Amino acid sequence: MNHQIDTLSPWVARWAPLIAAGGRVLDVACGSGRHARALASIGYLVVAVDRDGACVENLAGAPNITAVCADLEGGAWPFRGERYAGVVVTNYLHRPLLPTLVDAVGPGGVLIYETFAAGNERYGRPSNPDFLLRPGELLDAVRGRLRVVAYEDVRTDAPKPALVQRICAVAPAVLG
Repeated sequence: MNHQIDTLSPWVARWAPLIAAGGRVLDVACGSGRHARALASIGYLVVAVDRDGACVENLAGAPNITAVCADLEGGAWPFRGERYAGVVVTNYLHRPLLPTLVDAVGPGGVLIYETFAAGNERYGRPSNPDFLLRPGELLDAVRGRLRVVAYEDVRTDAPKPALVQRICAVAPAVLG
Protein backbone atom coordinates (compact mmCIF):
# COMPACT_ATOMS: atom_id res chain seq x y z
CA MET A 1 0.00 0.00 0.00
CA ASN A 2 1.15 3.53 -0.77
CA HIS A 3 1.99 5.28 2.50
CA GLN A 4 1.10 8.71 1.13
CA ILE A 5 -2.34 7.60 0.01
CA ASP A 6 -3.29 5.41 2.95
CA THR A 7 -2.08 7.50 5.89
CA LEU A 8 -4.11 10.41 7.18
CA SER A 9 -2.25 13.69 6.95
CA PRO A 10 -0.99 14.68 10.42
CA TRP A 11 -1.98 18.27 9.58
CA VAL A 12 -5.58 17.26 8.91
CA ALA A 13 -5.64 15.00 11.97
CA ARG A 14 -4.31 17.83 14.16
CA TRP A 15 -6.87 20.44 13.11
CA ALA A 16 -9.98 18.37 12.32
CA PRO A 17 -11.19 18.62 15.95
CA LEU A 18 -11.87 22.33 15.30
CA ILE A 19 -14.65 21.33 12.88
CA ALA A 20 -18.05 21.34 14.60
CA ALA A 21 -19.04 17.84 15.71
CA GLY A 22 -21.32 16.18 13.17
CA GLY A 23 -20.78 19.04 10.69
CA ARG A 24 -20.68 18.79 6.91
CA VAL A 25 -17.16 18.60 5.49
CA LEU A 26 -16.08 19.09 1.89
CA ASP A 27 -13.07 16.97 0.91
CA VAL A 28 -11.75 18.58 -2.29
CA ALA A 29 -9.83 16.44 -4.81
CA CYS A 30 -10.38 13.54 -2.42
CA GLY A 31 -8.38 10.95 -4.37
CA SER A 32 -8.58 7.59 -2.63
CA GLY A 33 -10.77 9.09 0.08
CA ARG A 34 -8.36 8.72 3.00
CA HIS A 35 -9.55 11.95 4.64
CA ALA A 36 -13.20 11.45 3.70
CA ARG A 37 -13.23 7.98 5.29
CA ALA A 38 -11.41 9.10 8.43
CA LEU A 39 -13.66 12.12 8.97
CA ALA A 40 -16.82 10.13 8.24
CA SER A 41 -15.72 7.47 10.74
CA ILE A 42 -15.77 10.04 13.54
CA GLY A 43 -19.21 11.38 12.71
CA TYR A 44 -18.76 14.08 10.09
CA LEU A 45 -21.03 14.13 7.04
CA VAL A 46 -18.53 14.28 4.19
CA VAL A 47 -18.98 15.40 0.61
CA ALA A 48 -15.99 13.96 -1.25
CA VAL A 49 -15.32 15.34 -4.71
CA ASP A 50 -12.81 14.27 -7.34
CA ARG A 51 -12.68 14.29 -11.13
CA ASP A 52 -11.59 10.64 -11.19
CA GLY A 53 -14.75 8.57 -11.45
CA ALA A 54 -12.96 5.48 -10.11
CA CYS A 55 -12.05 7.31 -6.90
CA VAL A 56 -15.59 8.49 -6.43
CA GLU A 57 -16.97 5.05 -7.24
CA ASN A 58 -14.68 3.60 -4.56
CA LEU A 59 -16.44 5.80 -1.99
CA ALA A 60 -20.00 5.12 -3.17
CA GLY A 61 -22.09 3.67 -0.39
CA ALA A 62 -19.57 4.46 2.36
CA PRO A 63 -21.36 5.58 5.53
CA ASN A 64 -21.62 9.37 6.02
CA ILE A 65 -20.00 10.07 2.61
CA THR A 66 -21.60 11.59 -0.46
CA ALA A 67 -19.23 11.02 -3.39
CA VAL A 68 -19.34 13.48 -6.28
CA CYS A 69 -17.52 13.15 -9.59
CA ALA A 70 -16.81 16.64 -10.97
CA ASP A 71 -14.15 18.42 -12.99
CA LEU A 72 -13.21 21.23 -10.61
CA GLU A 73 -10.92 22.85 -13.16
CA GLY A 74 -12.93 22.66 -16.36
CA GLY A 75 -16.52 22.65 -15.20
CA ALA A 76 -18.79 24.80 -13.08
CA TRP A 77 -18.35 24.68 -9.30
CA PRO A 78 -20.81 21.93 -8.28
CA PHE A 79 -21.43 23.31 -4.78
CA ARG A 80 -22.47 26.87 -5.55
CA GLY A 81 -23.97 28.58 -2.53
CA GLU A 82 -23.20 25.68 -0.18
CA ARG A 83 -21.29 26.25 3.05
CA TYR A 84 -19.47 23.67 5.12
CA ALA A 85 -18.31 23.27 8.71
CA GLY A 86 -14.99 22.16 7.26
CA VAL A 87 -13.20 22.30 3.92
CA VAL A 88 -10.22 19.96 3.57
CA VAL A 89 -7.73 20.12 0.71
CA THR A 90 -4.47 18.19 0.48
CA ASN A 91 -1.97 17.74 -2.34
CA TYR A 92 -4.06 19.80 -4.76
CA LEU A 93 -3.81 23.30 -6.18
CA HIS A 94 -5.93 25.04 -8.78
CA ARG A 95 -5.43 28.75 -8.06
CA PRO A 96 -8.72 29.94 -9.56
CA LEU A 97 -10.53 27.82 -6.92
CA LEU A 98 -8.88 29.41 -3.89
CA PRO A 99 -11.52 32.17 -3.42
CA THR A 100 -14.31 29.63 -4.02
CA LEU A 101 -12.89 27.31 -1.36
CA VAL A 102 -12.70 30.16 1.15
CA ASP A 103 -16.31 31.07 0.27
CA ALA A 104 -17.35 27.46 0.97
CA VAL A 105 -16.31 27.77 4.64
CA GLY A 106 -19.49 28.43 6.61
CA PRO A 107 -19.92 30.52 9.76
CA GLY A 108 -17.50 29.23 12.39
CA GLY A 109 -16.18 26.75 9.81
CA VAL A 110 -12.62 25.61 9.29
CA LEU A 111 -10.36 25.51 6.24
CA ILE A 112 -7.62 22.90 6.46
CA TYR A 113 -5.32 23.11 3.43
CA GLU A 114 -1.96 21.46 2.75
CA THR A 115 -0.10 21.21 -0.53
CA PHE A 116 3.27 21.56 -2.19
CA ALA A 117 5.21 24.81 -2.21
CA ALA A 118 7.71 26.53 -4.48
CA GLY A 119 11.08 24.84 -4.20
CA ASN A 120 9.54 21.36 -4.15
CA GLU A 121 10.99 20.79 -7.63
CA ARG A 122 14.30 19.99 -5.85
CA TYR A 123 12.65 16.90 -4.38
CA GLY A 124 10.64 15.66 -7.35
CA ARG A 125 7.00 15.94 -8.31
CA PRO A 126 5.16 18.13 -8.50
CA SER A 127 7.71 20.44 -10.06
CA ASN A 128 5.47 22.52 -12.34
CA PRO A 129 5.10 26.02 -10.80
CA ASP A 130 1.37 25.87 -11.63
CA PHE A 131 1.05 23.25 -8.88
CA LEU A 132 3.37 24.85 -6.30
CA LEU A 133 2.22 27.53 -3.89
CA ARG A 134 4.17 30.78 -3.92
CA PRO A 135 5.52 32.05 -0.58
CA GLY A 136 2.62 33.18 1.61
CA GLU A 137 0.00 32.29 -0.99
CA LEU A 138 -2.31 30.48 1.44
CA LEU A 139 -2.07 33.41 3.84
CA ASP A 140 -3.03 35.76 0.99
CA ALA A 141 -5.99 33.51 0.08
CA VAL A 142 -7.61 33.86 3.52
CA ARG A 143 -6.48 37.39 4.44
CA GLY A 144 -9.38 39.52 5.61
CA ARG A 145 -11.81 36.58 5.41
CA LEU A 146 -10.68 33.87 7.82
CA ARG A 147 -8.66 33.94 11.06
CA VAL A 148 -5.42 32.00 10.77
CA VAL A 149 -5.05 29.45 13.56
CA ALA A 150 -1.85 27.88 12.21
CA TYR A 151 0.36 28.26 9.16
CA GLU A 152 3.55 26.56 8.05
CA ASP A 153 5.83 26.86 5.03
CA VAL A 154 8.24 24.01 5.71
CA ARG A 155 10.29 21.09 4.47
CA THR A 156 8.84 17.76 5.50
CA ASP A 157 10.42 14.31 5.36
CA ALA A 158 7.33 12.12 5.54
CA PRO A 159 6.04 10.41 3.57
CA LYS A 160 8.86 11.77 1.34
CA PRO A 161 11.01 14.90 1.36
CA ALA A 162 8.95 17.84 0.12
CA LEU A 163 8.34 21.55 0.59
CA VAL A 164 4.78 22.26 1.70
CA GLN A 165 2.55 25.06 2.84
CA ARG A 166 -0.31 24.35 5.15
CA ILE A 167 -2.91 26.44 6.86
CA CYS A 168 -5.75 26.07 9.29
CA ALA A 169 -8.07 29.06 9.29
CA VAL A 170 -11.47 29.68 10.85
CA ALA A 171 -14.40 31.77 9.61
CA PRO A 172 -16.15 34.20 11.96
CA ALA A 173 -19.20 32.70 13.67
CA VAL A 174 -21.37 35.18 11.76
CA LEU A 175 -20.39 35.85 8.18
CA GLY A 176 -20.95 39.39 6.98
